[in-house]
Amino acid sequence: MQMLYNSDSYAVVLFDVAAAVAPDAAPVVADAPEPLSHGGYEIVDKFARKEIFLQGVMAESFKEGVEALIQTQPTEEEIDDYIERFTSLMQQPVILH
Repeated sequence: MQMLYNSDSYAVVLFDVAAAVAPDAAPVVADAPEPLSHGGYEIVDKFARKEIFLQGVMAESFKEGVEALIQTQPTEEEIDDYIERFTSLMQQPVILH
């Protein structure tokens, strides 16, 4: 677990778990790249108190968008605007215990 971004509005945490692959296991498809890890990104909207966990294709899309944005040396507001695109998908309330 690694905190990637934390502003007044949003927090983004990377969950990167090494894939558990048996040492003698063969790839399913010859010459196919083995998955190095699985996990995803948790995005928390601090004001709405909701969150979403992105994995798979959505996580890869999020990562590519962030990498493209970082190339422009964005302001915090521009990063928040990018993250805001995912708020409509947030259904899970943030619960503290």
